[in-house]
Amino acid sequence: MSYQGSCHCGRIAFAVDGECTRVMECNCSHCSRKGYLLWMVDRDQLEITTNPDDMATYTFNKHVIQHHFCPVCGCAPFGFGTGPDGKAAAAVNMRCVPEFDSASVEHTFVDGRSF
Repeated sequence: MSYQGSCHCGRIAFAVDGECTRVMECNCSHCSRKGYLLWMVDRDQLEITTNPDDMATYTFNKHVIQHHFCPVCGCAPFGFGTGPDGKAAAAVNMRCVPEFDSASVEHTFVDGRSF
């Protein structure tokens, strides 16, 4: 299965392969303010289908996750980091995938405030 998503204005678009059965809701100061529903995937499952130079990047706290966002509409479709196994990972904001039904998957709550 492949999901197609984008920021609000479409400047940043992506495709992600796999089947999302669970999203993560984090209560850290960044994720909770933006209402992210994150699906963690291996970095190679995510393909940016528009020019990556059009993205802006934000890091905070320990600066281990590169939160990518659109400088035009402000929408943040994904972030890059490293998974617990040491592999490159992507956190896909499934709220940026129009056909995704978040009520159909499990929601896992993460206490990001404690990290």
